[in-house]
Amino acid sequence: MTTKVISARFDLPDSHRIETYVAEGGYNALRKALGGMTPEEVIEEVKRSALRGRGGAGFPTGMKWDFVPKDNPKPKYLVVNADESEPGTFKDRVILERDPHALIEGILLGSYAIGCHQSFIYIRGEYWYLIDILEQAIAEARQRGYLGRDILESGFDLDIVVHPGAGAYICGEETSLLESLEGKRGYPRIKPPFPAVVGLYGCPTAVNNVETLASVPPIILRGGDWYRSLGTGKSGGTRLFAVSGHVRKPGVYELPMGYPLKKLIEQDCGGIRNGKRLKAVIPGGSSAPILTAEEAERATLDFECLAELKSMLGSGAIIVMDEDTDIFKACWRMTEFYEHESCGWCVPCREGTRWMSKIFERIHCGEGRPRDIDLLAELSNNMFGRAHCPLGDASAWAVEPAIRKFRGEFEKYLRPPAKVAAS
Repeated sequence: MTTKVISARFDLPDSHRIETYVAEGGYNALRKALGGMTPEEVIEEVKRSALRGRGGAGFPTGMKWDFVPKDNPKPKYLVVNADESEPGTFKDRVILERDPHALIEGILLGSYAIGCHQSFIYIRGEYWYLIDILEQAIAEARQRGYLGRDILESGFDLDIVVHPGAGAYICGEETSLLESLEGKRGYPRIKPPFPAVVGLYGCPTAVNNVETLASVPPIILRGGDWYRSLGTGKSGGTRLFAVSGHVRKPGVYELPMGYPLKKLIEQDCGGIRNGKRLKAVIPGGSSAPILTAEEAERATLDFECLAELKSMLGSGAIIVMDEDTDIFKACWRMTEFYEHESCGWCVPCREGTRWMSKIFERIHCGEGRPRDIDLLAELSNNMFGRAHCPLGDASAWAVEPAIRKFRGEFEKYLRPPAKVAAS
């Protein structure tokens, strides 16, 4: 039986209220940290847990906090990336809706670890209905003495501000998020310098995902070794997976890192709907390279295995496709999304996504040329690693692996339009 860490309170009555959270042991990790642990000890415990970022890149959380310079006299900030805009991803929304105090306690622990006294939650514009829940939870925590000045009589101060975005996918990238938080247009910054050194308002900043921070209180309360033991050696703990697509029971599942993807689809999600066969899986949101059914059957849900399969765990959004799925149209739709969401700052992304969309449309209309499929792959390869930020890479990953693995799905559209309609 899977140990529930993040989702343990999701189904409790009034799970978003502080009374429920405290009754279930909430804020005890904060008491432990402020009562007898140094900031360095908090960071070391998180390092020991092998907790890696749950937003996409999977960078070790304790290491990220350790990069924030201790001797810098400028203010330090912790910014929560709640801009959950990756297509297929909806697991952070559940945390914000059902267990906001887990996030708040995680923010408190992270802020204490890096020496931060002002934190921001940057939430996507479409999550407007969650802002009231967050604001209420922050007010409850402040009233109980968990936020504000001299928290739990420890001398530690912290305040949290909720800042809504305006629905731009690019602001899920951490430096674009910081630009938007500063009141500017959400353009990515050149790195280095990295946010840990020069972040919000030019000050040292840690940017963490919602689920990442919600995972910290159990680590501090029960120990990093315990949390690591729930997953694999390099990918510790459990994780929320947002499963969508052609399964009987889509939804959010908490599973240990290293869990077999095949088992998730066939047992937890009840298998492919309508008795169909599995065709493909996108394992980490639309920016993760697609897997064939054969690859999905031997994949495990951890960073290492999916890297070996030349894909990634990304945001933990698992999109399942059955045998009737048109891979060509799925890739075309994703390309249109990336074209629309490109900030337009750099040529490879701005022009590359536009031209890929045009070629997809030409092929679909029956006017495609024999070389167009190779031209799509060439455009993808020319974009990869050359764009100003990861959005260019994401749009390339959405196309080139699909062409390589499902070329026949593209070639069928090179026939005359009448034959395409009949197939």
